[in-house]
Amino acid sequence: MARSHFTLAALSTAAVPGADIVSTRPIGTGTGGRYDSAVVTLRDRDELIVRVPTSQDAETEQSRDLVALTALTAGFRGRLPFDVPHVEGQTPVANTRAIVYGYIPGNPAVLAELDAADPVAESIGRAIASIHSLPTSLVTDSGLPVQTAADAARVARITKDRAAATGAVPSDLLARWSTALEDSALWQFQPTVVHGSLSPESFLIASDSVTGVLGWSQLQVGDPASDLFWLSSAPSEQLATRVFGAYNLGRSTPVDRQLRKRARLYAELEIAKWLLHGTEKHDETIISDAKTMLAGLSVSVESDMLNPLSTDTGQIMAVEEVEEMLRRTPRTDASSARDSTRVSGISED
Repeated sequence: MARSHFTLAALSTAAVPGADIVSTRPIGTGTGGRYDSAVVTLRDRDELIVRVPTSQDAETEQSRDLVALTALTAGFRGRLPFDVPHVEGQTPVANTRAIVYGYIPGNPAVLAELDAADPVAESIGRAIASIHSLPTSLVTDSGLPVQTAADAARVARITKDRAAATGAVPSDLLARWSTALEDSALWQFQPTVVHGSLSPESFLIASDSVTGVLGWSQLQVGDPASDLFWLSSAPSEQLATRVFGAYNLGRSTPVDRQLRKRARLYAELEIAKWLLHGTEKHDETIISDAKTMLAGLSVSVESDMLNPLSTDTGQIMAVEEVEEMLRRTPRTDASSARDSTRVSGISED
């Protein structure tokens, strides 16, 4: 039975000695009932949020979240253009514990409601870029996981192989994923600090900007594309492009040309993970749902030849590379060079 917000308010006073609570209200966390949560208001009008896990999985997640939030010291937080939850206190309850955090104003983003013309899109892109620009010492000094590019490719390959073993994945998708996984150029990237479990609901939005980012339990060094795969489900390509554009501008390092391809691959492998989850749980409803999604994906990628996952279709040149090539081309051959670049698929990316 879910704990009432009055019970949670009482736990807050135990977790934060001296807290002078004058009111409380329930709050939806968007976590599928995995936490009992409430907001409490103090006499000075400050607000706190209290959360209690309702399952062992949620308890494990909350414990990992605490480790990550501890690693995110004031110095690291000062590099971010948004707030990160601050732990105010905790207290035991039953076989788990209640954690009290400072309340961050804003509402979780809803992907279906985002629009390419909305400035929130750029704010999200900048927010992700700021996370990926944090020093990797944040992770290594705290003993959090570190994943190399080779590790990322290996984990993706294991997911593909396990999904293939179920016999439920269309052969064209397996071929598509295998080609991407065997393409060494796709996996030549510099690992960064990553949030590790970003979704639209991770972002708190107020006044057309990101005010906070939640759910840090998977903080690690890894593939930056793993924080961007959810954009493959954006309601429009223009929205995803705007987020990626703001992200690229927000990074101080050179643009990762294959970032968007790997993000798309991860998005497709999420369906494979859903299939594996259903298989492990022997849940025919989940398995059937995953098969339907895979069939739809198969049709989608077959008709979308402009978005291959591998780089084997040829290197796409950036504008500055085109200009440099033309500069080196003798004037008498310039027009033919331009024609050949069009044939080779040169574009602004």
